Amino acid sequence: MNKAEQRQIAYVARHAQADKDAISTDICRRVVEQAWYQAAKTVMWYLHCRSEVQTLPSVAAELNAGKRIVVPYCTVDTAGHKQLGLWQLESLDELQAGMWNILEPPRARWLEPAKQVAADELDVVIVPGVAFDKQGGRLGNGAGYYDRLLQKVRPDAVLAAICYEAQLLPQVAMDAHDVFMDYVLTEHAIYSGNRHAQR
Repeated sequence: MNKAEQRQIAYVARHAQADKDAISTDICRRVVEQAWYQAAKTVMWYLHCRSEVQTLPSVAAELNAGKRIVVPYCTVDTAGHKQLGLWQLESLDELQAGMWNILEPPRARWLEPAKQVAADELDVVIVPGVAFDKQGGRLGNGAGYYDRLLQKVRPDAVLAAICYEAQLLPQVAMDAHDVFMDYVLTEHAIYSGNRHAQR
């Protein structure tokens, strides 16, 4: 199957997932319990939209847990290429609905120096996606935002994908520039990915 076909299968499965709130809570709790998460100082969480694993309650809780919490927003670089900006979040009140109705910081504040975070400052990145496999393969929405970010993080930063078990495929179609995850966490298991090895 090509990427488009795999995306369609996974979108349907993700949308059909029952008990999203309860299962999302379980998945996010599993993330927070991991030793690599506990050791991290700066953690990037995505802010969910549509049928993704619901992260907002966990982000709200983690704001009071002593870590530096970072959230992404969709922007462009100086050459006009799509990229994720990284924002140090201190309160959910800072956020408003932006592109694709995803919560993000207000556009007028994007360039505030005190709020900017560089990719190499991230210790853990919680990564969304449409489909994954147990080897850490990831299939995104196709816009390339996360692909560009993940190529900039430190080699020792932990890339942790979260998804419903229903989003797992036997093998996700990967291109040469695609980045494998260190871990894929679902409601059923934690799968160790091939980020630092060749498939």
